[in-house]
Amino acid sequence: MTNAVKAEGGTGDAISGFEGSVPNPYVKASDWGWQIDPVGLRYALCELYERYQKPLFIVENGFGAYDKVEEDGSINDDYRIDYLRAHIEEMKKAVTYDGVDLMGYTPWGCIDCVSFTTGQYSKRYGFIYVNKHDDGTGDMSRSRKKSFDWYKEVIASNGEKL
Repeated sequence: MTNAVKAEGGTGDAISGFEGSVPNPYVKASDWGWQIDPVGLRYALCELYERYQKPLFIVENGFGAYDKVEEDGSINDDYRIDYLRAHIEEMKKAVTYDGVDLMGYTPWGCIDCVSFTTGQYSKRYGFIYVNKHDDGTGDMSRSRKKSFDWYKEVIASNGEKL
């Protein structure tokens, strides 16, 4: 997530957990206000690698979103695929062009779970949909989202097929 550390007056509220920062006006945000900045991830990788000269491993990079189950049971989460694709592309640039030693990457969970920050089930992260809702209803059955098959192919191709 990207934040701005300086802004003109009246630009909005500080982002929870990042005292003194404000939302970056140059990037999009999720429905929960989390900034989406794949280029910022590349920048952070370069900064960390330059400073510490140690291999890096990205864990828990993901996108919480409202997922809609279609009449046929499918979940077409192209927004999650777009988010992950853009971030993986920037990771590849950091490795190829900037010399970052990136030894691995894991997304923010493969299965929907209760959001730690909001306590919601409707804020979904996974490639696998869990039939559970904020009001406690649902039978906990699981089904694959569109992103499941996409990410399976990303893994099988070692990131070559995005």
